[in-house]
Amino acid sequence: MLSLAFRTHRRQHDSAMNQPIRFVLALHNHQPIGNFDHVFEQAYQDSYLPFLDVFERASELKLALHTSGCLFEWLDHHHPEYVDRLAALSREGRVEIIGGAFYEPILAMLPQRDRIGQIRRYTDWLGERLGATIRGMWIPERVWEPGLTRDLVDAGIEYTILDDYHFKSAGLAPEELHGYYVTEDEGRLLKVFPGSEPLRYVIPFAEPGKTIEYLAQLAAAHPQAVAVFGDDGEKFGTWPDTKRHVYDNGWLEQFFAQLVAHRDWICTTTLAEAIDNTPPIGKVYLPNCSYREMTEWSLPTDRLVEYERLVHEMEGDARWPALRQFVSGGIWRNFKIKYPESDEMYCRMIGVSRRLSEREEVRAGSNGQSDVQLEKIRRELYQAQCNCSYWHGAFGGIYLPHLRNAVYEHLIAADSMLERLDHDDQDWLKAEVSDFNLDNRPEVQLANNRLAVWLAPARGGQIYELDVRSICHNLLATLTRRPEAYHEKVRHGAGGGGDNCASIHDRVVFKQEGLDQRLQYDDHPRKSLIDHFFELETSIDAVSGPDCREGGDFALGEYESRLRRSDQRVQVKMSKAGNSWGQPLTITKSVTLSASSSTLDIAYLIEGIQKDHQHHFGVEFNFSGMPAGADDRYFVDPVRNVRLGQLGERIDEQNTVGIGLVDEWLGLGVNLEISRPSGIWTYPLEAVSQSEGGFEAIHQSVVVIPHWLVTADAEGRWTVSIKLAVDTSRAERRGIPHAHVVTPSFAANPAGT
Repeated sequence: MLSLAFRTHRRQHDSAMNQPIRFVLALHNHQPIGNFDHVFEQAYQDSYLPFLDVFERASELKLALHTSGCLFEWLDHHHPEYVDRLAALSREGRVEIIGGAFYEPILAMLPQRDRIGQIRRYTDWLGERLGATIRGMWIPERVWEPGLTRDLVDAGIEYTILDDYHFKSAGLAPEELHGYYVTEDEGRLLKVFPGSEPLRYVIPFAEPGKTIEYLAQLAAAHPQAVAVFGDDGEKFGTWPDTKRHVYDNGWLEQFFAQLVAHRDWICTTTLAEAIDNTPPIGKVYLPNCSYREMTEWSLPTDRLVEYERLVHEMEGDARWPALRQFVSGGIWRNFKIKYPESDEMYCRMIGVSRRLSEREEVRAGSNGQSDVQLEKIRRELYQAQCNCSYWHGAFGGIYLPHLRNAVYEHLIAADSMLERLDHDDQDWLKAEVSDFNLDNRPEVQLANNRLAVWLAPARGGQIYELDVRSICHNLLATLTRRPEAYHEKVRHGAGGGGDNCASIHDRVVFKQEGLDQRLQYDDHPRKSLIDHFFELETSIDAVSGPDCREGGDFALGEYESRLRRSDQRVQVKMSKAGNSWGQPLTITKSVTLSASSSTLDIAYLIEGIQKDHQHHFGVEFNFSGMPAGADDRYFVDPVRNVRLGQLGERIDEQNTVGIGLVDEWLGLGVNLEISRPSGIWTYPLEAVSQSEGGFEAIHQSVVVIPHWLVTADAEGRWTVSIKLAVDTSRAERRGIPHAHVVTPSFAANPAGT
C-alpha cells in the first residue's frame, strides 16, 4: 500500500503538471576588495568554473547571474576565457547578466551620488565587456531602505531581488509571495522579486528532490507562480564541504537533471523573462531590512544573546511558526555602532567622497586631463566602499585585517591624490579641527605629504588613525576585542559539524585548539597615545591579561586641546586634570608634525606629583597591518641594532631608549625613540572570530607600551618625549606599485555620473 506521504506528493506532482511554474535560479558571485589572490583563484576553481562547466551541458536551462565588479575585473584579468563564455551564453539568452553597484557596497551607507555612480558605471562596464543589456541589479547583502527605490530607478534599473523576509516584515503572508511586486518612491516604480528562504536552505544542502517537491506544492497552490532562488554562488563549491557534495558527489548534475526531467511544468527562466511574461501581484512598500540572519547579527551582542535565548525557548511552542514572521532584529546601519572601527572607515569614506564631490564641482568644465585624474580618485573611492570590511556575521568581515587594510589603502590613495591636486605636487603641511568622525565632538588632523594623523581629544587624546601615504597604509586600522554572541559556543566547546554538508549557519568548527582560553575583552580602544597608570609592581603578564587594574582616569578621559600652526610645524597640545590611584595629577601631551617629515614628535608633561610618591605610567601604542608569525616581520633594538624576535613575541625590556618594528614585506619600519630610559612591553593582540571556515584567533595589532616609575622633580613635574618615526625606504627602493598608481577600468564617460 502506498504511504500517505507518497500519495500526497503524487497528487501535488500531478496537479503541478497541469499548473506550470516559472523557476528563476539567480546566483550572486562575489569576492571582496583586498581578499588574497589565491582566495580568488580557489573560488574560481572550486565554484565558478565547475558550475559553468555543468550548466553549459544542461542546454535546456537558464539562469540569472550577478558577479560583483571586484570579482569580474579579477576574472577578466586572470581568466578572460571564462568571461567570454558568459558573454556567449548571454547572447544565446541562457544567462541573464544582472547588474549592481560596481564594487559591492552597502547602498544604505553611500551618499546618493555614489550609489547612482557605482550602478551606472557597472552597467556600462558589463555592456562593453559582455555586450549585455542590464535591466535588473543585485542589492548587496539585500540591505534595503525605501528611499533606494528612487536612486535605483534614476540609475536605470527596472527590477531587483530581495528576500521573502523583507516582504513578510511588510506584513505579507508566505502564500502571497509567488511572484513579483511593484514598489514606488517619489513616483519612480521598481519591480521587486522575493527570494525564497526555503529554497535558500535546501539548495544545495538537501537532495534535489526536495526542491522539486517545494516547487510542486507552490505550483499546485498558485498557478503561473514565479519562484526565485537568489543566493551566493559560493554555496556551490567554496563553502566548506560543498565542493565534494556539489560536484564530486554529483549533486549539481542531479539537480539539473531533475529540472530537465520536469521541464513540462518547471520552466527555468530569467528575471527579465518573468517580468516580460507575467504581471505583478500588486504593490508593496518594504521596510528597512536585510535577510533574517543579517538583522540578527546587527543587534548589540547582549541583545543578540537574549534574542537567541528567546528563539531557542520558543522553537518548541506550537505558536512559534505564526509568531516568528512578526519577530525582527536590527538594521544594517547599527553595525557602525556595534563596531566603532566600521564607523571610523565609514566616516573617513564620507569625508573623501565629499571632498571629491567638491573638487568635481570646482573642476566642472575644465580640461580633460583633470577628468582623468578625478576618475582615478573616484575608482579608489568606489573600491573603498566594498561592503565586506564594514560588518561581521557568519563570515570574517571586519575581523579580517587584510580587508580593513584594503579599505584604508584605497581611501588613503584617493585622499593623497586629492591633496596633490590641491597642492600641485608640492610639499605641504596643514592642521584642521573638525568633526571628522561624525560624533558631534571635534577631532584634530595634522597632515603633510608623507603622514596624516587624526586625534580625538574628547576620547583620551588618542591617535585613532595614522596614515603612511607612500604605501597607503593606516597603522591604526586596529580592532578592539569585544564579546560576541557566538563566544558562548567557544566557551562550551561545542563539537564539529559532522560529516554531512551543512549550511555555514549550522556549522560549529574549531580551526585552533584552546580558543576558550584566548577569549579576552578590552576596556578601551586599541589605538595609540593611550595613557595608563598601572600598579607599581605590574608585570607584562598582568598588562596583557584580563585582570590588569587601571588606576587613572586618563585613558578614556576628555582632554582640552589647542592647535598651533606655523609654516614649518603644526602642533596639537592636549591637557587633562585627573587622578592616579586617588592622587590628583595633570597630564599635558603634545603631538607635532613638521613639513616634509615622517616623524611625529610627542611630548608628555605630568604635573602635581606629590613628593616621594611614585606612579607607574605607561603610554600604549598599537600598530596594525604588521602581522605576527613571520621571520621578515620583527622587533629591533635601535641602539644595539639587533633583532629582538618576531612581531608576535612578548618582550619585557628594561632601561632602554627605544624599539623598532620592521615589516620587510610592506617595506615599512616604525621606530620609537624615547628621551629617558624606559621599560618597554610588547605583545600581540588577537581576537577570537568566526568565519565560514570555523572559529579562530586572528592577529589584530602589535601592542607596544613604554612605561616608567614616575617621580617628581623639585617642582612636582615629570617629562618625557617620544619620537615616532616611519621609514618606507625599503618599499621605495623596491618600487612597490602602490594603490595610488592605478589604471582606470571604468567604461563610463569619466566626465559624469
